[in-house]
Amino acid sequence: MDKDIELWNKILKMTLQIPFVKVDRTKFLEKELSVYLPQDEVLKAISESPLKVLTKSHLEKIARGCIKYHLTLVTGASALAGLPGGWASAGTIPADIAQFYAHIFALTQKLLYLYGWPDMQNENGEIDDETASILTLFVGVMMGSQLASEAAKNLTKALAVEVAKRLPRVHLTKYMIYNISKQLAKWIGIKLTKQGFSRGVSKVIPLIGAPISAGLTYYTFKPMADKLHKHLESTATFMK
Repeated sequence: MDKDIELWNKILKMTLQIPFVKVDRTKFLEKELSVYLPQDEVLKAISESPLKVLTKSHLEKIARGCIKYHLTLVTGASALAGLPGGWASAGTIPADIAQFYAHIFALTQKLLYLYGWPDMQNENGEIDDETASILTLFVGVMMGSQLASEAAKNLTKALAVEVAKRLPRVHLTKYMIYNISKQLAKWIGIKLTKQGFSRGVSKVIPLIGAPISAGLTYYTFKPMADKLHKHLESTATFMK
């Protein structure tokens, strides 16, 4: 296997084992929407789409709240990783990266559900290879890949024509999502290899390691989250 694809697959495998990565669509929507909507509209959002019942301002507020929540947690975790005696050794750098992408994946699911996507987990409530392909696709979107953005837009249009409780796997084949995600895995792996040195350096500089590590995480995570949010806003009209 290509070493860059293998790197991304290792990160995926490690990250998907972290408990909070798996987001329960029903529980998430019920918790977030019940603040703004009566129970009957919350149930409609769950069975159909939040876009059918939420105002634009409420949608924006919930999305921004999710981004802020994960940004705060991942920045704090990264600062801890940069402390001498904490996760400061070179051998723990993969764990730091796994934490970063765990928050990326959890946030991705939340925003997708908020913007009308069906359940990403399979019938057994698991994040399987199909879900991993979708998550890889949206990491590509967050990293600025035009290929990923176009593929995600086409998939969103396809999902919009049917009401499904779970992500229809047939669409992933029809729109070559597996092949595209493999291309993106290589592209992301190359980027991660190039980024690895700067993230590693921040962990071996005493005292200033923590703020550097947290700063790198903040200025990486936030633009990625904002790109995802902007992309989903631009495709929201398909899902109404």
